[in-house]
Amino acid sequence: MHILDNPSLLKQLDSEDMLSHLHRMPELCQRAWQMAMELELSPGYSGINEVVILGMGGSAIGGDLVSRLVETEAKLPVIVHRSYDLPAFVDGRTLVIASSYSGMTEETLSAFEQSLKTKSKKLAITTGGKLKALADEKGIPVFNFDYRCPPRASLPFSLLPILCFMQKLGFVSDKSPDVAEMVEILNKISGKINEKVPLSQNPAKQLAQKLHGHLAVIYGAGITSEVAHRWKTQLNENSKAWAFHEVFSELNHNAVVGYQFPVELLKQVMVVLLRSPLLSQRLRLRYEVTCQLLDRAGVVYQVVDGEGDSPLAQMMSLVLTGDYASYYLALLNNIDPSPVKNIDFLKERLADAQGS
Repeated sequence: MHILDNPSLLKQLDSEDMLSHLHRMPELCQRAWQMAMELELSPGYSGINEVVILGMGGSAIGGDLVSRLVETEAKLPVIVHRSYDLPAFVDGRTLVIASSYSGMTEETLSAFEQSLKTKSKKLAITTGGKLKALADEKGIPVFNFDYRCPPRASLPFSLLPILCFMQKLGFVSDKSPDVAEMVEILNKISGKINEKVPLSQNPAKQLAQKLHGHLAVIYGAGITSEVAHRWKTQLNENSKAWAFHEVFSELNHNAVVGYQFPVELLKQVMVVLLRSPLLSQRLRLRYEVTCQLLDRAGVVYQVVDGEGDSPLAQMMSLVLTGDYASYYLALLNNIDPSPVKNIDFLKERLADAQGS
């Protein structure tokens, strides 16, 4: 029996049951959307010129995905800001959304506290912590959820509320049909790539096996560009592996020239190209030509296509596939996918330095 088809190995390595969060992705997306629909926003929130999302890591990626999702429809920019300091342009026509799973992310708290000194409209997304306390004190609406998991597994609660708020404020059309389709597609895909489906029939397990022992470079474009970012971070955190991501068309203006050296690395790299039929004809052509260049360079690659009709379904189908692949790669690396010991070490050292 292959190790990826061994139930006892899953239980042995996956001590904090990351697998359960993968199983629940469709359900959590549905729940997050319903909860967001129930949160009332003042009409004054619609009079804004831009949306600035404050967040880091797993709490920020939902904003990244929304930004790509709405960029061809919304008449205002959606900016994800990862920093201690608030952008200087934030004013009374800005909607600031602070997203922190724990409510204790120091960069997010720093920027949010600075936003309290401005006339900007504000929202918070969190399970609690100092962020919720500050928001409650100032009468700021809070999307408060209680799902216990590693922050990266809470993606539905950072993605769908922001999309819902954009809909409520009239910046995008009704996304309820897209959400319904997305949940259906996620259930369908989960049935094809969950741990019970053997390696011989499981595309996510097969991809993990190909990635094993390779340095992963993920390519995306348009609605898949931030999905590539998500794959990169999941490979980092779940698989404990080096990974990088690049975006079309920019990568065609530089990255493709770097396929030559170092020669020793050529056989160590694997490129995964995340593709969607919703991409323009010119972008799809760039995928084809880039694959030809990878062939010429002798670099292993694989194209993974999104599923569904709507951009949201396409996007999230690729997210779920990447989440499963990174989980399986963790098992091949003989490592527990949940702990992030280096991040914990970093936070401890930062706390020690602050205390001193």
